[in-house]
Amino acid sequence: MKAVNRKVIITCAVTGSIHTPSMSPHLPVTAEEIADAAISAAEAGAAIVHLHARNPIDGRPDQSPEAFAPFLKTIKQRSNVVINITTGGAPTMAIEERVRPAATFKPEVASLNMGSMNFGLYPMLTRFKEFKHDWEKPYLEGSRDRIFKNTFADIEYILRTCAENDTRFEIECYDIGHLYTLTHFAERGIVKPPFFVQSVFGLLGGIGAHPEDVVHMKRTADRLLGADNFRWSVLGAGRHQMRVAAQAVAMGGNVRVGLEDSLWLGAGKLAESNAAQVKNVRQIIEGLGLEIASADEARGILALKGGNSVAF
Repeated sequence: MKAVNRKVIITCAVTGSIHTPSMSPHLPVTAEEIADAAISAAEAGAAIVHLHARNPIDGRPDQSPEAFAPFLKTIKQRSNVVINITTGGAPTMAIEERVRPAATFKPEVASLNMGSMNFGLYPMLTRFKEFKHDWEKPYLEGSRDRIFKNTFADIEYILRTCAENDTRFEIECYDIGHLYTLTHFAERGIVKPPFFVQSVFGLLGGIGAHPEDVVHMKRTADRLLGADNFRWSVLGAGRHQMRVAAQAVAMGGNVRVGLEDSLWLGAGKLAESNAAQVKNVRQIIEGLGLEIASADEARGILALKGGNSVAF
């Protein structure tokens, strides 16, 4: 895909399940906070919002449909943004629990992790020492000996569960082997193009965030999938967020930002909102002479079913 005469899709992942509430006062936790964060991100230029839910009392990840329902309805009422529901949930959850919100609400987009992996969150314990809630430290420490389970059976279960809903996928690839796994399911006809490939860089357990890693991921995807069969997007974890985004945009890609992926706006400066990160990456995109995609333009690029065909 050429790096000129195109629209760049910005996805914003507003809360996730990686960071814990004690790490930033700006991390959305309640349904109202998540809805407001998503709507503000859309107003700043995000075409897609990637959503997790949390327990409103202590902020722990919550993958129950009941936790998603309040903010899904609010966002839909107040914004035209494309809503993407996670099937990743948290590494501590079983696959049946993780797929329930997407199966229930039939969104335009759902995320899908393309492989089991080590998912190392414990290095954050060197930076954050005090926690408000008793679950936070054990959750991070437990990642030393935890596998984020996404077997072939798990991936097929999610694909087949959502098949009749016309939900398309943000296909999260944390390493080169994940692209081969996507190719396997594509060859079997279980997932069909155009693929929305989200390459993840800099998370401990996956591929690094070196510029050569970014190039290698894109080159491999082109070879395996065919450049016309997928739309490429990237997220850089933590401090890598904007640098990886800038490189990928220059290479013809799309970008994901948000407090799920990084709490920061710059060295030592917490991002006060998801919208601030969207505005930052939008400046990079427009500084390269490119335009951002609207929600409806993103729907056309990714062949989505439209916001009127969801179940919320």
